[in-house]
Amino acid sequence: MDGLTSRTIPTNGIHLHAVEAGPADGPLVVFLHGYPEFWYAWRKQIAPFAAAGFRVLAPDLRGYNLSDKPKGISSYRIDHVARDVLGLIDEAGRDKAFIAGHDWGGVAAWWLGMAHPDRVEKLGLLNIPHPAVARQHILKNGKQRRRSWYIFFFQLPWLPERAFKARNFTFAAKSLRGSARRGTFTDEDLARYREAWRQPGAARSMLNWYRAAPWAPTAKLPSQRVTVPTLLLWGAKDIALGRELAQPSIDRCDDGRLVFIEEAGHFVQHEEPERVNGMLGDFFS
Repeated sequence: MDGLTSRTIPTNGIHLHAVEAGPADGPLVVFLHGYPEFWYAWRKQIAPFAAAGFRVLAPDLRGYNLSDKPKGISSYRIDHVARDVLGLIDEAGRDKAFIAGHDWGGVAAWWLGMAHPDRVEKLGLLNIPHPAVARQHILKNGKQRRRSWYIFFFQLPWLPERAFKARNFTFAAKSLRGSARRGTFTDEDLARYREAWRQPGAARSMLNWYRAAPWAPTAKLPSQRVTVPTLLLWGAKDIALGRELAQPSIDRCDDGRLVFIEEAGHFVQHEEPERVNGMLGDFFS
């Protein structure tokens, strides 16, 4: 990919690898990926946003690809991840940034909107419910609990890591292709993902995000409402997260808008990049 700068950035006591693009003085947009991806999750967004004049920053979140992988489950609590992102904004010399997040990166984005609204211009969220809504549905919605079976499996010691790495990461590759429209992830894409998954300690660290989730300290927040402008894009064919989680999530926003993309699934920014780029770009502009 042309026009990208790759570097390692110190933040919150660790170092994160990130790619950058776009004019140095452009408005800052930070793209936060989810499981089991890395900065490459936003490959179809980086160049268009840079061309539109944004300064784009797409990190590998802690535990992923070339970023540091601190030990211990508690290292992957979402409040730690949020402070990582704040450090990236600080390092860029900005007071605020536009934040776009998908999957676990979306959880971090929700958290930033709740805990640090003064550092967020706007939130763009893709197929990720508000953390309180997710917790409620996993506990009380039997259909969603069945969809979320893997979350419970990932709580086990060592076995999920072994399954993740078995047969050249067949389980992980199938989780991508099986959750997306046919042809979304090419063999070349999967080769890039396998390279990231092979990084020492990556499998355990990626799974530790799920193991840390039950102890996410949302109760310590003064409010679980989001006051910054928020756009939630939701691929309606998501097989992991039911669309019934979307409206209650946006209802927790003072200034929120929900858009369903009926033809897309969980990996909506891969499947419908032009529509996602257009709506996110208009919203951030």
